[in-house]
Amino acid sequence: MKTPTIEHKPPIRVLLVDDSMITLKMLQKLLASSPEVQVVGLARNGQEALNLIPQLRPAVICTDYLMPLMDGLELTRQIMKRFPTPVLVVSSLVIEKGTPTAFKLLEAGALDIFPKPGTTADSDYTRLAEELIQKIRILSGVPVFARRGLVSPKAASADSRQPLRELGLVKRISIVAIGASTGGPQALKEVLQNLPPNLPAPILCVQHISDGFLQGLVDWLAPSSSLRVKVAEADEFATPGVVYFPPNRTHLEVERGGRLCLSSTRLVGGHCPSVNVLFKSVAEHFGRRALGVLLTGMGNDGAEGLLAIAKAGGDTVAQNEASCVVFGMPKVAIDLGAAKYVLPVEAIAAKIVHLCAGSGTAA
Repeated sequence: MKTPTIEHKPPIRVLLVDDSMITLKMLQKLLASSPEVQVVGLARNGQEALNLIPQLRPAVICTDYLMPLMDGLELTRQIMKRFPTPVLVVSSLVIEKGTPTAFKLLEAGALDIFPKPGTTADSDYTRLAEELIQKIRILSGVPVFARRGLVSPKAASADSRQPLRELGLVKRISIVAIGASTGGPQALKEVLQNLPPNLPAPILCVQHISDGFLQGLVDWLAPSSSLRVKVAEADEFATPGVVYFPPNRTHLEVERGGRLCLSSTRLVGGHCPSVNVLFKSVAEHFGRRALGVLLTGMGNDGAEGLLAIAKAGGDTVAQNEASCVVFGMPKVAIDLGAAKYVLPVEAIAAKIVHLCAGSGTAA
């Protein structure tokens, strides 16, 4: 009887780019705790990194934003043009002079962001190492192609920004809930920038994001959307035309009258905030007047919640595989039969508008 062969995967090859040797060594130490990851090179600026990429062939590139000679933004642009590779932004820079700079790298093609170790109040380096390794593990499996820009508001479907009063339909949906993880900031921007200012429903969003980046995300999304984008406050009432995100490490729920409830007592499915927590509260209190939208992300958070909305008679949308950075959360929801509509990200805003306007009959 033959002994079964155990297949060992080669480690994930990672290139670290930062102008601080202290940071490079710290990141190298964090990643050394996992046999799954191999740091194959260190670079002090973008130009040095570009010279190393052809010979090192990294599976993931971790880069800072501000560096001499070539910063992380230009580096990311060049990588997407010349050596399409998953890029993880590792930076302490969330906002500079009122501009959410770290998120510019996402627009250029980077896939995710992570706080630079030592820049947050959390000194749990074991947890930081686990989170960083998990992000690298996820991104290493993401196929990256030569950069294509997301659809701009001008090029998007005309229906998505058409005033609701011109659609000739009866309003049906009273609340919209959106959940996302890896790749979510880019997908959220695509959706929110194509919604009209008079959308007759509030939007509640849960985005899995590293601590310290939430306000930067809100400030990055706000200028491109005609809706107001903000961090939710406890006990405020959700207002149509406003997009709400829960504070860091806080669950967001909603009551029947639209009052927002915030809690940070527990992890649910390993997440706080949890998409499932939000979706289930929306299903419970709004039923058939609810719309759930599940965007790109790793894992299964939001799938059960989307199913709860569907079972309560609400409408449900899942992002399709082709437009997802990571087809995890939407896939689980689709497999559960929770998604009434499966759409590319550029078509989701138009569907939200259509469903909020109604289907020709009163709710």
